[in-house]
Amino acid sequence: MKRNLLVSLLMGFALAGHAETENLRQITYDEAIHIALGESYTVKYYKEDMDATRYSYLYTKAQFKPLLNFDFFTPSWTESLTEISQADGLPVYNSTGSLQVGGNLNFTYVLPTGGNFALSSKMYWENYRTTLSQRDYEELERDQVYSRFALSFNQPIFTANKLKENMKVAELDYKKSTCYFTRIQMDIVYNVTESFYTVYKLAYEHKINQDRLVNSREAYRITKLKQETGNLPEGEMLIAEITVAQDEARVMESEGKLAAAKDQFKLLIGLDLKEEIDLKADMEFEAFIVDMQLAIDEALRNRMEIKEDNLDIELQAIEVKRAKREREFKGNISAYYDFTGLSTRGDGTVGQLVGSSFDNMRDRPANRGIALTVSYPLLDWGRAKNQVRREQVRLKQRELNLDNTKRTIEQEIREIVRSVYEAEKRYRINRRNQEVAIQSYRISQMRFENGDMTSQELSIEQERLSQVQLAYIDSYITYRLSVADLNRKTMYDFEHNRSSCRRKDRNQICLVFWFIADCSFIAVPACETKVSPA
Repeated sequence: MKRNLLVSLLMGFALAGHAETENLRQITYDEAIHIALGESYTVKYYKEDMDATRYSYLYTKAQFKPLLNFDFFTPSWTESLTEISQADGLPVYNSTGSLQVGGNLNFTYVLPTGGNFALSSKMYWENYRTTLSQRDYEELERDQVYSRFALSFNQPIFTANKLKENMKVAELDYKKSTCYFTRIQMDIVYNVTESFYTVYKLAYEHKINQDRLVNSREAYRITKLKQETGNLPEGEMLIAEITVAQDEARVMESEGKLAAAKDQFKLLIGLDLKEEIDLKADMEFEAFIVDMQLAIDEALRNRMEIKEDNLDIELQAIEVKRAKREREFKGNISAYYDFTGLSTRGDGTVGQLVGSSFDNMRDRPANRGIALTVSYPLLDWGRAKNQVRREQVRLKQRELNLDNTKRTIEQEIREIVRSVYEAEKRYRINRRNQEVAIQSYRISQMRFENGDMTSQELSIEQERLSQVQLAYIDSYITYRLSVADLNRKTMYDFEHNRSSCRRKDRNQICLVFWFIADCSFIAVPACETKVSPA
């Protein structure tokens, strides 16, 4: 029974390990980027922010479209006390009441010049009552219908078209948000790259520690055999035992760090924290040449920060124009023409009252009017002038910021190009050092087995090998991050010699800007939000 129980436990552990392996998700670098650009919190958040500015622009653009409104009130009821003045006596106070059922229909056509034509109509049926205080509160009541049709016109003159100006501001804000969203995507790509290789490094370090533990246990086994034969001092056994304990502690520590880094990685790219993952990376790559001037030119042409600064300059130039309008000569033309009718019948059906209202509309003269108003501030004691100067100073700040951004970008590119070359050389050296260190440790193991080396000396060789292996993976990750940073800061893929923002393959990150006939602006994702590995 004990034997059967042991076999059952072993089979259970084997099946559990097999199930865990089946549930383990293998993620490559490309897959991690693809997941992050679709599922990460940062991308989702700023995508919503970009959509908000897009809808704001579309709302402003719709201000040029006609507008049709309908209001219906059923009913509108009031009871109030009305004061009536008398020429030869004190005022009297009558109680009045009204019950109305009707509605308004308004159609507004916006002109390209910023003015508008409006056609409106209003009609309602009303039951009107008055209680006369001087006639022992005698109550009078009448049903009537009111109808009105009006045409109005309004046009600002001698000033800028504010509707077009507001649409331009909304368009620039939307362009700026799309530039920022693109920059967020590029930052996400780099952050995922950094996190991906951080996890990969910790997994590599964990594997080194596991191998180191296997070696120390093997050294402990050999040391124990030597001690049993009496060919080894007792101190060597203690040293070997301490080394095993230290390596076990290293394995547990690296395992904890790896688990924490995986959780951070899953949180960054938008995966469920409960999902088990394993990262796969290709350690081989081909060297490529980076032309310094090409990198600088591509960065100055493609960087979103420069585009954003240019948009800020355009927005601030509009603010300068608005400030100058505080002292400009303004005018406005307004006109209206309407027909109004009120039923003259004291009672009757609704149809009869409506007909009476239309008859009264034909008999009653039309209401009409036109007005030209102009305004000019004579004295404001420097208010407008100081406001203009303030906005001009801010415009100068935006221009200085653009110049500084260009200079900063050039400095960044020079630094990152040098770091790419340095990281590549360091990687080549460390790769060779690792090959030599592995061969040297194998020789040391054979010397230890032959009794030509103590366990302490073997432990030192093991430590040296681990340091060389860690230096190798560090130099590899530094190189990959340097290349990723170069791609991010230039938006140019030097490995394949193509621009990251113009290529048409599936691994492109970009936004397509469509300008149609009426100068409206729309931005949509051009393709899958995914980039090639560094």
